Amino acid sequence: MEGDVARQTGRVMENLKGIVEAAGSSLDRVVKTTVFLKDLADFPAMNEVYSRYFPANPPARATVQVARLPRDVGVEIELIALA
Repeated sequence: MEGDVARQTGRVMENLKGIVEAAGSSLDRVVKTTVFLKDLADFPAMNEVYSRYFPANPPARATVQVARLPRDVGVEIELIALA
């Protein structure tokens, strides 16, 4: 995935939004996310974009730094949403 962590976060969140909506849910029904960052120094840039998708009552979140992500991306996000 090309671009900096902010751009990658936007792409990941749009993908996740599409997945939960296709399953009949929405980002409003997300209860937990886990954010995997290649570098925790990128947290502010990721968080700025991430917070646009959860403007009120954000879900519980864990954020961890990892040594490497698939395809050498800077961010990966998993989530759990209610149906």
